[in-house]
Amino acid sequence: MSKVGVIMGSKSDLPVMQDAIDILKGFDIEVEVDIVSAHRTPEKLFDYGTHAHTRGISVIIAGAGGAAHLPGMVASLSPLPVIGVPVKSSNSIDGWDSVLSILQMPGGVPVATVALNGAKNAGILAAQIIGSSDQCILDKIIAYKEGLKIKVHESAKDLS
Repeated sequence: MSKVGVIMGSKSDLPVMQDAIDILKGFDIEVEVDIVSAHRTPEKLFDYGTHAHTRGISVIIAGAGGAAHLPGMVASLSPLPVIGVPVKSSNSIDGWDSVLSILQMPGGVPVATVALNGAKNAGILAAQIIGSSDQCILDKIIAYKEGLKIKVHESAKDLS
């Protein structure tokens, strides 16, 4: 069974990152959650990035605010796909510093980046990555997207 690692720079990021955790659990994907600060716990960051794949993790979702080095640093250490979630934090410049810190990675160190506070989409993207090789998860993604379509059609009926 595939597992997704959801990490964040501090506990204050949890309200945003909870959306990723919830969506993954809704797809019955095991989630490992941890706080890994790129600046305050660099040894933990190094250990996490170099060993996550040995613990059965398939995808890493990393959320960070401010300078937001966590996603890129984990991506530099890990062979796994990393999805970055820029978090609008108290020390952030409207979130743009986080967005650009995660988005503007050098060639060779990719980080898939979702919208500011877009942890829900990070969870869906992680599930889609796993679903590319797991038919059960793929079927759940298909059903989820069908449910989105049904909600739009039902909303349109309410307009009449």
